[in-house]
Amino acid sequence: MSSGGAFLYPNVTSVPGQSGAGAAERVQPKKQEGVKSEFDHVFDETLSKEPAAGLATDLSSVRQPLKFSAHASQRLQDRKISIDQATMVKVNDALDKASAKGVEDTLVLTKDAALIVSVKNRTVITAMDRNQLSGNVFTNIDGAVIV
Repeated sequence: MSSGGAFLYPNVTSVPGQSGAGAAERVQPKKQEGVKSEFDHVFDETLSKEPAAGLATDLSSVRQPLKFSAHASQRLQDRKISIDQATMVKVNDALDKASAKGVEDTLVLTKDAALIVSVKNRTVITAMDRNQLSGNVFTNIDGAVIV
């Protein structure tokens, strides 16, 4: 190296900051109609492969969590109804059974509460204390599940 402060640059076609063909000015090769790129071939091949054992490919088989409407949450609070984790699991299983039978809105009776649930949305619409069920009429349901 010389002591004159000159730097040696490797053999490059351009140095950042120099003018030259920008990304917008570069000519991109046109893709011929009906001709697949290498990416398209790999993508198609990946999609055609069988899924690994144990992996769900149908998103409808993935269970959505149980939700509570604002009305149902208020009723649970007003009526001092608590739903423990074990009961939540039972209600979720009841919704799976109701869904398999084509039920849209169901009455789910637990040991402590009666829940009206939209099966499709997996949302509790309203709740009532089990001790206060006598004499009540439930409308707009097309099924019932006792857990």
